[in-house]
Amino acid sequence: MHEICLTLLCPSTLEEKLLDMLLISPEINMFTSSQTAAHGLSHARLNASEQVLGRAFVTQIQVLLLLKDQALILTKVQQQFSGTGLRYWITPVIAAGEIV
Repeated sequence: MHEICLTLLCPSTLEEKLLDMLLISPEINMFTSSQTAAHGLSHARLNASEQVLGRAFVTQIQVLLLLKDQALILTKVQQQFSGTGLRYWITPVIAAGEIV
């Protein structure tokens, strides 16, 4: 049973490296990734086009995790992506399953 959802926002330049890290992490069974627009990020991290548009185009990754694996995964992410501006938040998962 999954207990939390870890959402990560990363610049497209980091997408493959982050996805690779998640793919080889045995604690992770499933995650999704999609392109999205992020608003409210640090102005200094935006390129000229993003500054004009007022949004950054990033990859959003949502990872379903057991609560006991949260610290381990966050530590891995922090070690490999320190200083990159990668953003995250964690939310509880009320229910999850597969419709068969």
